[in-house]
Amino acid sequence: MNEHETTPLTQSPGLPKSPEGEPVFAEPWMADAFAMVVGLYEKGLFDWDEWTHALSMQLNSRGRAEDGSDYFDCWVEALSNLIIDHGIVDMHEILDLQQSWQRAAEATPHGQPIELVNDPLR
Repeated sequence: MNEHETTPLTQSPGLPKSPEGEPVFAEPWMADAFAMVVGLYEKGLFDWDEWTHALSMQLNSRGRAEDGSDYFDCWVEALSNLIIDHGIVDMHEILDLQQSWQRAAEATPHGQPIELVNDPLR
């Protein structure tokens, strides 16, 4: 992404950035979460003010990691709240999926990619 391709989302509060101003991600899931938000924003699911409010609520919540290492956890929580608020999914669907991923992780041999097909209850 160059300076001509920036979106308001790249200006999200606290977004970790490289010296060149590009978003940086410590783990692949963080990039996936970022991409999901960008895609839904570009489709008009929510506007910039709505996103910054949802993200700010999470970033300013109690119990945050002092070192900011939970930034993308806040990002995912803000996204979850928005898709629930917009009726795209409900809380039960999100919780079921979280539990499925957890079971898949527990059933996946060390060193192998965690995939939902590894959930023994799927």
